[in-house]
Amino acid sequence: MMDETPVQVLKENGRKAQSKSYFWLIRIGEDGLNPIVLYNYTPTRAGTNAEEFLRGVESGFYLMADGFQGYNKVKNVNRCTCWAHIRRYLLEAIPRGHDKDYTNPAVQRVLYCDKLFEYERTYKEKNLSFKQIQNRRLKDQKPVIEGFLLWVKQLDPGSNGKLKKAKTYILNRENYLMTYLEDGRCSLSNNLSENSIRPVTVGQKNWLFSDSSDGATANAMYLTIVEMAKAYDLNLYEYLKFLLEHRPNENMTDEELDYLAPWSIDVQEQCSIK
Repeated sequence: MMDETPVQVLKENGRKAQSKSYFWLIRIGEDGLNPIVLYNYTPTRAGTNAEEFLRGVESGFYLMADGFQGYNKVKNVNRCTCWAHIRRYLLEAIPRGHDKDYTNPAVQRVLYCDKLFEYERTYKEKNLSFKQIQNRRLKDQKPVIEGFLLWVKQLDPGSNGKLKKAKTYILNRENYLMTYLEDGRCSLSNNLSENSIRPVTVGQKNWLFSDSSDGATANAMYLTIVEMAKAYDLNLYEYLKFLLEHRPNENMTDEELDYLAPWSIDVQEQCSIK
């Protein structure tokens, strides 16, 4: 999963202080593996940044991201699209006061999206395996999406500019609408990433900006440490104290660094939330 959000860095070579820079989030999805939450800073939003961050990842993996076209730079990947974003575009196309008007085409198609999320909740409540989820999605959700897509293609939005925008958004992602059906480990939405990028957007209201590129890079590093600790249910104070006491440095071996990682047995024993 990936997401990105603009930040302000005052002193970047060859750029004005008002220029937009970006923090990127890369995190693991809902595949049951140990959580990984990583942040990175870049001066621009170029899609080559996403490609560089994912360099070395095994070909054919699934990538959940929003509609930003820069993610198309990532090669040999199975792209998933976020159904929460699709639902949001349709909600914005509903005229004020008509959210319960079930004759309204946008309202009708929001119900299609709601049905998909309802199925997902049911699978989790039943604690289905990933293979079972894949099979149930093909049976339950594929017909819903096929009907939804048929309606979108036939839709005449008329003078409703927001509905036209929603139609364009959906059709531009037609090839990705059903990718998540291929593997039960894939997610229906990018909500996990949006939740993980929120500390950046909320934090900016307090720190406002980074003075330099080095400061922005350090900020991304510290955010990674903090959010990883939270993902592993660690006492943040105790974990930061643990790291400072052991002073990680670039000369450490992989084994020594692994000892400091939030998933290590020693860290779990000494820093977990009691």
